[in-house]
Amino acid sequence: MVKMDRREFLHGSAVVLASATSGQFLVAGTSNATPIFSTGNRRRQQAYDRALAVLAGNVQTLPRFDAPVLIEGAEYAGIWQECGPHEALVYRPFRADVARDSHRTFFALQREDGQIPANNKRSETGFGQIQMVVPVAATAWELAHSTGDEELLSTAYQSCARWDSWLMRYRNTRGTGLVEGFCTYDTGQDNSPRWAGMPNQCPNKDARICPSAPGLPRLCPDLSATVFGARVALASMARALGKSAEADRWTESAEEIRRLILTRLYDVDDVAFYDLDADGHFVRVRSDVLCRVCGEHVVDQKMFDTLWEKQIHNSKAFWAPYPLPSIALDDPTFVRPIPKNSWGGASQALTALRASRWLEFYGKPAQFAFLMDRWFDAIQRDMTFRQQIDPITGEFTQSDLPNYSPVSLLMVDFTWRLAGIHEEQDELEWNVRPGYAAAEAARFSLPFDRSHSAAMIYEKKGATLQLDRRVLGRIDGGVVRLVTDKHGHPKRLIGISENAQTVSVILSGQPARHISIFPNQSMPFS
Repeated sequence: MVKMDRREFLHGSAVVLASATSGQFLVAGTSNATPIFSTGNRRRQQAYDRALAVLAGNVQTLPRFDAPVLIEGAEYAGIWQECGPHEALVYRPFRADVARDSHRTFFALQREDGQIPANNKRSETGFGQIQMVVPVAATAWELAHSTGDEELLSTAYQSCARWDSWLMRYRNTRGTGLVEGFCTYDTGQDNSPRWAGMPNQCPNKDARICPSAPGLPRLCPDLSATVFGARVALASMARALGKSAEADRWTESAEEIRRLILTRLYDVDDVAFYDLDADGHFVRVRSDVLCRVCGEHVVDQKMFDTLWEKQIHNSKAFWAPYPLPSIALDDPTFVRPIPKNSWGGASQALTALRASRWLEFYGKPAQFAFLMDRWFDAIQRDMTFRQQIDPITGEFTQSDLPNYSPVSLLMVDFTWRLAGIHEEQDELEWNVRPGYAAAEAARFSLPFDRSHSAAMIYEKKGATLQLDRRVLGRIDGGVVRLVTDKHGHPKRLIGISENAQTVSVILSGQPARHISIFPNQSMPFS
């Protein structure tokens, strides 16, 4: 958790400037410049450019909110709380205003009792389910912190605190302290065996009302994990706002719900997280709920290593040829043939997009690279940017409509994470991958912190690294990540290939170093 007070918050990020003439915010940490990627590989360039075009087309203004947001696209003419703010955060380097407004729309449409809408669609603003996955508090905190947006920070803190209170009032009816699921749409897992026989939505489109169905309400590990992640973010926001006592209370409440998830909703024998129904029985369907729990860092490294070995990286369960299926391959409830919009087995673009929130955190950058490359393979064979793929064949479900934002974001974000430059809080990650398709005669140019830029220029054997047009050095001979601070000072090397690599690192003013590095190894470098 990042701990800082208001002075540190403003010092660590540039201040948001307001235009007196237009009334629009110019978000600090950005400029009119956008990231630029070019490659000699025509197929990869076409896929990248097509993805950007889809995203640009999905920036739209919806009813009941007066600024453009990034909609889901395809058949989804709206923005959903479970994913919209996170998707817009990923899109921020290209449209910082859209990232900001894709958060503001949920706070602006929040009800007086504290309920944040599940969605805002062309047809309606939805309050018939809670539909949470990535916490809007967490993405708002990351956005406000990275841009120095004090107004967003204050608004998000107040709104998300009220949302937590609403959830504890209406989704803690059993008094356990865990968050209850009432319907399928609460977790956004349409057509999932996890919710077989349960209603899609709450009665009268009112998320406060639990349907009359066997086993409801359920205690849900992923919904509870979302609240855990939100409380961690709220603690950081409170500290940045100078509310130390409130920050401590958020931290305590986060740890309490984390303890409850681990003690009540984890089956040690199955190595799995399950819903616990109203009769005290586990709903034994092994779903991507475990990715969502890991996504909020609920489990420690030791437990993650067990989940990784037994479930996530198990080729019979979740580490399919195209990871990660929404239901384990060896679970008897896996649905085949795969229908459209199915969380019954398909590998979903949303799950892949969220993988950056946890695979790196738990020290698996090499396997994350494998996942990213598998999605590139699927996308480039289809080029319609649909919602989901078969985890065995990588074939997109053709009955889904094209031009879906999450899969378009995969194409863009993963290009930079695999073979380019990625900004991560106060660091720059230089991912050098010579011989890779995207790296063919490639150039990456990334503006950051309003007035700075980083660039990577590839030749056959490696890449030259530049910061503000100053050469930092070269990396040749193999695949590796160099992590620097934003002034270009080297901090560490990371093994991002699934095979051991030997690389030559030549930094400005220093002799060449020949270094061997293993998959996922993190090596101090100075």
